[in-house]
Amino acid sequence: MPTPRKQQVCLQATPYYHCISRCVRRAYLCGKDKVTNISYDHRRGWIEERLLYLSQAFCIDVCAYAVMSNHCHVVLHVDIDKARDMSDLDVLNCWHQVCRGTMVTRKYALEGKVEEHLESTLKETISVYRNRLSDISWFMRLLNEPIARMANAEDECTGRFWEGRFTSQALLDDSALAACMAYVDLNPIRAAGAKSPETSEYTSIKRRIAAAETGKQPKSLMSFVGNPRRDMPKGLPFLFKDYAELVDLTGRVIRDNVSGYIDCNLPDILSRLNISPKNWIRLTTGFEQHFKGVVGQISSLTEFCEMQNRTRRPNFFNCQQLFK
Repeated sequence: MPTPRKQQVCLQATPYYHCISRCVRRAYLCGKDKVTNISYDHRRGWIEERLLYLSQAFCIDVCAYAVMSNHCHVVLHVDIDKARDMSDLDVLNCWHQVCRGTMVTRKYALEGKVEEHLESTLKETISVYRNRLSDISWFMRLLNEPIARMANAEDECTGRFWEGRFTSQALLDDSALAACMAYVDLNPIRAAGAKSPETSEYTSIKRRIAAAETGKQPKSLMSFVGNPRRDMPKGLPFLFKDYAELVDLTGRVIRDNVSGYIDCNLPDILSRLNISPKNWIRLTTGFEQHFKGVVGQISSLTEFCEMQNRTRRPNFFNCQQLFK
C-alpha cells in the first residue's frame, strides 16, 4: 500500500524533495520510440518549459531536473516563508498565472476590492491559494496535467499519459541533497543519452553550465550560495564550482565503467559531506534503487521520524551504510 503523501512530506524536517513522474507502462511517450522509430523529443521541451514556468509562479524552487524519454526527475525546494509573507494580492496574481481562479478573486485582482458580503469568501479562497502555492502535489499536478492533454491531443487519443501517482522522497540533509541532485543531473549520461553534462539535453546541469559561461546563475533555478555559514542567504549550500566538478568527475567514472572507484583527487564537497568515494558512486548510480522514501543521515532520519510520530525508520540500513 502506498505511503500517504502527508507522511512523505514534512516541511518541519526538510524543504527539499525529489519527485519522479513516469509515463504509463514506461513507454517512450516523450523521447524516441525504439519500436516505431517515431520521435517525441519535442514533448520533453514542453515539460522543461512548463516546469520552469511553474517555478516562477509557485513558492517552490527547482534545484535540479532531468526530462528523460519516459520519466521526469525534479528536485524541489519548498519556500514556506515566502508563501506566508506574500500579500493577498501577490497570492492571487501568482495563482492566476497558472489557474483562472474565481470570479471573486479575478475581480479583487483587477479592482483591489470586492463587495462587503464577498469579503469572507475572498479571504477563505486566498488562504486556500496560499497553501497551494507551497504544495508539492499541486505543483506536480499543474506540471503533469497540461502535458498529458497536449500529448493526447497530438496523438488524437484519450486516457492516461502519466502513471496515476508521482513518487516523492524527502531529502533530509545536505548529503542527501547533493547525492540526489547529482543522480538527477547524471541521468542522461547513465542512459547513454549524452557524453557530458554540458550536452545533456533537458537537464538543469546543462542550463547551469550555459549560464556559468557568462558568469551568471539561471534565474529559473535555485542558486548556489556557497558553504553553510551564519546569516546564510536562501540557496543551495554548496559552491557551483564544487558541484559541477563533482558531477563531471562522477560522470567520467560512470562512463568509463569504473565501478566503485574514484581518483583520490576528490572535490572538497565529498569530504565535507562525509561520504566515501565508493558510496558516492553507489548513490549517484542507483539512488532510486537504494531508497524508497525519505533519505538522509541517521541523525536526520531519526529526527524526521520523531516529527512524524513514526516508530520505524525507513531506509535505515541503506542510509547507515551509504551516508558514512
